[in-house]
Amino acid sequence: MTFEQALEHVLQFEGGYVDNPDDPGGATNFGITQAVYDDWRMDHGRLPRPVLEIEPEEVRQIYRERYWDAARCEDLPPEIRLLHFDAAVNCGVKNAAKFLQRALGVPVDGIIGPITLGAAQKREIRDLANDLLWERVRYYREISARRRPDGRDLRVFLPGWLYRVLKLRDLTRDPRPLL
Repeated sequence: MTFEQALEHVLQFEGGYVDNPDDPGGATNFGITQAVYDDWRMDHGRLPRPVLEIEPEEVRQIYRERYWDAARCEDLPPEIRLLHFDAAVNCGVKNAAKFLQRALGVPVDGIIGPITLGAAQKREIRDLANDLLWERVRYYREISARRRPDGRDLRVFLPGWLYRVLKLRDLTRDPRPLL
C-alpha cells in the first residue's frame, strides 16, 4: 500500500467541508481540522486562513507529513499501512501507535520505535489486521461513552466510525467476524 492509495481511501471517508457543532474538532475540510491547518501553515511560514480555503496540494502534504510520515506507515508491512494510517487520521497518531502496540503485545507508549517495528514484521498479517480493527472498535466504544463538559457526547458518531472499521475489514478480506 502506497501513500497515494491510502490517501485515496481516507478521503472517501473524510469528505469536504463540515462544521458539526457536536464534533469537538470543530470545522474540518477533507478531514483536516482548522487547528491542524493553522499549525501546518505556520510551520511552513504561511499565515492561517479558513480551512474552507484549503488547497488540494495542502491536503496531500498535511496527510503525508502529519499522519503518514508521523505514524511511520512506510516502515510497516504494506498490508497494514492503510489500517494504521486511517487510525492515525481518525484517532490521532499517538492513539494509532498505541493500537498497534496493544495488537502486537509490546510495551504501549504511543511511540513507534524498533521494538514495535520488529514485532510488526514478525506478526501474521491477517491476525494483526484483525487485532488492529478490534482496537479501533474498543476505542470508539470507550470515547462514545464519555460526556463532554458541555453535556454532549460522541455517540452520534459511533455508527459512522463502526462503518469505517467495517469497510477497512472488507479490505483485509478476513473471514472471521469482527462484531
